[in-house]
Amino acid sequence: MRKVVLIMTMSIDGYVVAPEGMSTGGLPEPAELKRWKLDRIRRAGSHIMGRVSYEEMGPYWQRSDDAYAAPMNDIPKVVFSKTLKQATWPESSIAKGDLNEEISKLKKQPGGEIIAWGGAGFAQALSKAGLIDEYVIVTRPIAYGGGKPLFSGLADALKLNVLMTAVYDNGTMLRIYTPTEPFSVEGSCSGASATERFQTDSNYLFLRKSGRKTAAHFSWNCP
Repeated sequence: MRKVVLIMTMSIDGYVVAPEGMSTGGLPEPAELKRWKLDRIRRAGSHIMGRVSYEEMGPYWQRSDDAYAAPMNDIPKVVFSKTLKQATWPESSIAKGDLNEEISKLKKQPGGEIIAWGGAGFAQALSKAGLIDEYVIVTRPIAYGGGKPLFSGLADALKLNVLMTAVYDNGTMLRIYTPTEPFSVEGSCSGASATERFQTDSNYLFLRKSGRKTAAHFSWNCP
C-alpha cells in the first residue's frame, strides 16, 4: 500500500503561511536540498493538494522552466475540492468524496508514494484524520509570529519519530518524521569513511562521509 508523504515549508514558529502583507524575504533554497527534493519528487506516483494550492500551483508550474516543473506537471495530480468544477491542469483529476475514503482508494493504487503539498487547511485536515504516513518538513530560519500553522485542531497530541535531520549552511533545516509506529532503518549508525545507505520502506537516503565538505550535516535516529 502506498504512503502519504506531506512535504511542507514552515517558519521556525510553525507557520506555513505568513500573515497577509508580511514580507518573508527571498532566502534561496539550498542547492543540496533541492537535489534531494527533486530525487524524491521524481519517484512519486501522485501529487495531492487542496483547491487553493491547485489553483496557485497549476498556472505557475505550467509556465515555469525550473527543474521542479517537469515532475509537477507530468506526475498525476488529485485536487481535493467539493466546489471545483473542472481540473484544467494536465494530468489532474478532482476528488469530491469523503477525505478518508478518497485517500484509502489512492493508497491502494499501484505506483510510487503520494506526495501531499497543502495548503495549510488541507494539511491540517490530513493530520487530524491521521492520514499522513510521513512528514517532510523544511524549516526556514525566519519567524512570522502569526499566520496559518501547520497543525491545528488536533484531538490529541501527535507523537512523532524523528527519522532524519539535515541542517544546511544558510540555516534551513530538513526534518523527516513518522507518526509513532514501528519503523525500520537498515544500516549501521557507527561512523565509516565510505558512504552508508539508510533505507526506509519508501525511500533511500544517502549520507556522505567521505571527509570532503558538504553543505548539509545529517543525523539519523537509529534503533
